[in-house]
Amino acid sequence: MIDTGDIDVYLGLNVGKGEHHATAVTPAGKKAFDKRLPNSEPKLREVFAKLQAKHGTVLVVVDQPASIGALTGPQ
Repeated sequence: MIDTGDIDVYLGLNVGKGEHHATAVTPAGKKAFDKRLPNSEPKLREVFAKLQAKHGTVLVVVDQPASIGALTGPQ
């Protein structure tokens, strides 16, 4: 179980074959990110790193926990 009190930003990731869409919100509900992204691991890592640097702990929620959604899983 994760303690959501330690989460500084929530990132919802809608994965697709050609591109993804990511929306991030703070615990207060303020939108921190909302953009389409190319289907590229380096680009995803860049978004994760930028959100972490600006906000702190990022929780990534993926709409497809298997198959193409596995790209965003723990390393």
